[in-house]
Amino acid sequence: MTSLKSKLHDDLMDAIRARDELRSATLRLTLTAITKEEVSGTTARELSDDEVRKVIAREAKKRREAAEAFEQGGRTAQAERERAEGVLLDTYLPKQLSDDELREVVAQAVGEAKAGGAEGPRAMGAVMKIVNPKVAGLAEGGRVAALVKQLLAQ
Repeated sequence: MTSLKSKLHDDLMDAIRARDELRSATLRLTLTAITKEEVSGTTARELSDDEVRKVIAREAKKRREAAEAFEQGGRTAQAERERAEGVLLDTYLPKQLSDDELREVVAQAVGEAKAGGAEGPRAMGAVMKIVNPKVAGLAEGGRVAALVKQLLAQ
C-alpha cells in the first residue's frame, strides 16, 4: 500500500510528463508544505497519512480564502486559478459531510451536551468537544462552529 505522500509525488510526476501546469504547480506546493511540516520541530520525521491529509486540508483552505480575496479585489483570473487548485486538492481528501449529515451529528452532540447540563451559548465548547472528533477531516471548522451556534440558539 502506498502512502498518500508517495501518491502525491507519483501524481506530480504524471502531471509534469503531461505538461499539466496547474496540477504540477499545485502538487509541488503541497509536497513542499508537507516537507516543511516534516522538518519543523526538533526532529525530522515522516508524516502519517492523517497528518498529510491535515496539511492538504490546510492548503485547500488557503486556496479558498485566496480565491475569495482575489474575487473581492476584482482579479477573477487569479480567483479562478485558486479555486481550481482547491478543487484539485479536495480530490485527495475524504468526501466532506453534506449539510444534512453534519446537522445530524451536531444536533446529536447538542443533545448530549444539554443532557450533561450545558446550556445556551456557554455550551459551545462542550458541544465542539463532542463534535470535533466525529467530524475531523470531514467538515471545515467554520462550518461546524456556525451550525453549533445556530442549533444552540434554538
